[in-house]
Amino acid sequence: MTVRTRFAPSPTGYLHVGGARTALFSWAYARHFGGTFILRIEDTDLDRSTPAAVQAIIDGMQWLGMHHDEGPFYQMQRTDRYREVIGQMLAAGTAYHCYSSPAEVEVMREQQRAAGEKPRYDGTWRPAPGKVLPPIPEGRKPVVRFKNPLDGEVSWDDVVKGTITIANRELDDLVIARPDGTPTYNFCVVVDDWDMRITHVIRGDDHVNNTPRQINILQALGAPLPLYGHLPMILGTDGEKLSKRHGAVSVMDYPAQGYLPEAMLNYLARLGWGHGDDELFSMEQFCAWFDLGHLSKSPAQFNPEKLAWVNNHYIKQADNNRLAALARPLMEKEGAQFDGAPDLAAVIGLMKERANTVNELAAAAMLFYRQPAPDATLLAQHLTDAIKPALADYAERCQSVEWKKDALTPMLKEVLAAHQLKMPQMAMPLRLIITGQLQTPSIDAVLELFGRDTVLARLAKYLG
Repeated sequence: MTVRTRFAPSPTGYLHVGGARTALFSWAYARHFGGTFILRIEDTDLDRSTPAAVQAIIDGMQWLGMHHDEGPFYQMQRTDRYREVIGQMLAAGTAYHCYSSPAEVEVMREQQRAAGEKPRYDGTWRPAPGKVLPPIPEGRKPVVRFKNPLDGEVSWDDVVKGTITIANRELDDLVIARPDGTPTYNFCVVVDDWDMRITHVIRGDDHVNNTPRQINILQALGAPLPLYGHLPMILGTDGEKLSKRHGAVSVMDYPAQGYLPEAMLNYLARLGWGHGDDELFSMEQFCAWFDLGHLSKSPAQFNPEKLAWVNNHYIKQADNNRLAALARPLMEKEGAQFDGAPDLAAVIGLMKERANTVNELAAAAMLFYRQPAPDATLLAQHLTDAIKPALADYAERCQSVEWKKDALTPMLKEVLAAHQLKMPQMAMPLRLIITGQLQTPSIDAVLELFGRDTVLARLAKYLG
């Protein structure tokens, strides 16, 4: 059997974190077995589906690097196929026309609620041997309902939750086509999974209630059943369902905040799945390890601090030129001056160790690309008359020393020894004069990147 999985979002909004995790698990399972991963856009909700939402989903998948093997398929482009199958079901007697109006169905349900029963369609138009159906209301277009079994039960071995059993008496006759002929969601899903030969359906547990209906329709069609796995939801740090109040929930918010796709994938992979104590791993490792047996039955909790930690790991591993390309537009917006300034990739290499996001990295790198404006109070505190002779000596030696960190470091120590000073006494005013701030990476590394001419010019401004 060739494994065939699918990710089938509804284009009614952005690609959210939970959807991205579902896509990741489906994609990884297909990759693990050398199978096929299909992208399907379930756009039957015409009132809410938008082209912008479709693009947001595709953009999110592309950013994450989860490339599909087939698709994207759009349900609204398969309408003829759905109508063909509905016609076959009507002919076979597994579906029927129902002329009850929405108002009449609601009256049925209100009466059932009043009687303490589960509200459901009462089967007024369901054909049965010897049953006389009501007269067809003039001018009323019918819906098509699936003739759900009345007895027995639906049972499946969910690869996440274990065996789930639902009595058929709990299910009413599902509408599979609206009065205008457009098919409904649950029916389209069944035909798509059948036609696309889907072997494994991995999706959120908000779909558990749809599964018995879909299984019954597949069985009525004589179609093979896929294996189903329903993933528990993702919770925020407060234990509530992840939502906008917890911060970014759209996948495409994360590149804007400076997260790398490999970090996001790594973090999502650990939300509801584990491989021993392994926290950091490549997608190649993940696909090699991934199985359905280690999916958790419990909800996962989204922890922004843990994501930032993972992102820091990948920033430290990332190519400096790649990070520079991501940081530069952010720095340009802040007025960074790149002409005559240090090479940005080299600066990134110095600064990235402590950055949790590309945005933090860009902000930290700005000290190399703007004119320093040291605080006057700090300058008075650190640039004292006692220190100025040592700084003048330092500036003199800067004119001839080899401009490399390996030479700058011992030269600075020589100046400290000659003037009987400690490192902070020199490093603090140097930092203020050269960068305008007291906190920087190693001062010799910073000076090396700025270059001799810039360092001498900025020292001269305060020692003249």
